Amino acid sequence: MGTLPRFGGLETYSAPMQSDLRPFGKTERQRLIQSLVSRRRIGTQHDLLAALATEGCLATQATVSRDIRELGLEKTHDQLGRPRYVVAQDGRRADPREALGAVLSQFGRNAVAAQNIVVVQSELGSAPAIARALDRLAHPLVVGTLAGDDTCLVVTADARGASRLARELGEIIG
Repeated sequence: MGTLPRFGGLETYSAPMQSDLRPFGKTERQRLIQSLVSRRRIGTQHDLLAALATEGCLATQATVSRDIRELGLEKTHDQLGRPRYVVAQDGRRADPREALGAVLSQFGRNAVAAQNIVVVQSELGSAPAIARALDRLAHPLVVGTLAGDDTCLVVTADARGASRLARELGEIIG
């Protein structure tokens, strides 16, 4: 674990060495994740891995990704527009329709059909949250999603489905 050695009257923090890290059990690790995201701004899985390491917890990106999904963490933006994970209100997952509506109305810019794909343009950094909300919704027209920083591609089975979905998403965006 890290120590606070005295240095010229000042306390300095040294991060734990790789050898100081140990795997935590699932319950302990998930409790720590909830605590970390509620106490500080953690905007990416990389940030979360670093924060866990600072606390002495060794974890892989795949494990953290699974923990985020199982805990129902939601990605929002702070007052400065920076991405941030938060614990769902009341420790429960939000209704997928409400989550999609919230993220699209706040960050969505437009939705356009192109063959069997709907291109959803959004504010920078919010496309992954839109894709995740669509994936959680399990919409019958959605085959899959792919997100960049400000664009989410939503694959449908055919052009007709893409047109219907683009209209539906466009109405939510406003």
